[in-house]
Amino acid sequence: MKYWLFKSEEDVFSIHHLAKQKNQTSTWEGIRNYQARNFLRDEVKLKDKVLFYHSSSDPTAAVGTCSIIKEGYLDHFAFEPKSDYFDPKSKIEKPQWYMVDIQLETIFKNPVTLKTMRETSELSEMRLLQKGNRLSVFPILKSEYDLICKLGNQK
Repeated sequence: MKYWLFKSEEDVFSIHHLAKQKNQTSTWEGIRNYQARNFLRDEVKLKDKVLFYHSSSDPTAAVGTCSIIKEGYLDHFAFEPKSDYFDPKSKIEKPQWYMVDIQLETIFKNPVTLKTMRETSELSEMRLLQKGNRLSVFPILKSEYDLICKLGNQK
């Protein structure tokens, strides 16, 4: 099992949007970075665990957890001209973009802010905290996942 951090802009798709979906499940589509795409296509596997992170919010924070319920498959939004994720260069016979399906597990009692993560010495090497990390999907360590879950569920 692997552990991941998935970023989403809170006003585009939040953990609360996910909570309102049928069976609290959704596709994780629209990834248009090749490195993040490679993670979705090649490495994210069934039952992997995900920290759901609100980016471009105030404050930015890990807000809950999900699990992978469907491994990487063709992101069909790349072929839909009316979609925000349309890519005219993508071809069905040689797809460029992939997505996965997630299911909500928990919403944290207390969002774990980027500031809190930076102040937590055990997270000092976390990829999220490294300069220049702009990926919206990337692996994290089990210890990082576990600690953030603990911080998020403290009263």
